[in-house]
Amino acid sequence: MFDIGFAELLIIAVVGLVVLGPEKLPVAARTVGLWVRKAKRTIGGIQSEINEELRLEEMKRQVVLKQDELDRELDEMREPFSEALGNNSPLANSISAPEKKKSEPSPDQTAAVETPPVEENSKADDRS
Repeated sequence: MFDIGFAELLIIAVVGLVVLGPEKLPVAARTVGLWVRKAKRTIGGIQSEINEELRLEEMKRQVVLKQDELDRELDEMREPFSEALGNNSPLANSISAPEKKKSEPSPDQTAAVETPPVEENSKADDRS
C-alpha cells in the first residue's frame, strides 16, 4: 500500500514534536494509531466480504456448468431408449419428456380412490 520507511517516520515524529509539543504528542500518536487500526479492520472486513462473494459466484458458476453437463448426459442416455421404443410408445414419451409430469390425478385415478364411510359410535359401544 504505502511505502513509508524509517526516514519518513522520523521526519513525521520530529515535525509532530515541534508542532504539538512533548505533552500532546503521545496522545496524538495514540489517536492516530487507533484510527489506523480501525481503518485496517474495516478494509480487512470489506476484503473478506468481497472474497466471500467471489467464492460464492465461482461456486454458482460451477454448479451451472455441472448441471449443464448432467443434462447433456441425461439426454444422451434417453436417446437410445426413445429410439428403441419408438415414437408412439407412452413409455418413450414419458422418458423423452419427464418435465411434463401431471400434478393432478386423472379422473380414472380419483374414481378408484374412495373414502370409507364414517361410522358413528353408539352409546352402547361407549359403555363397554
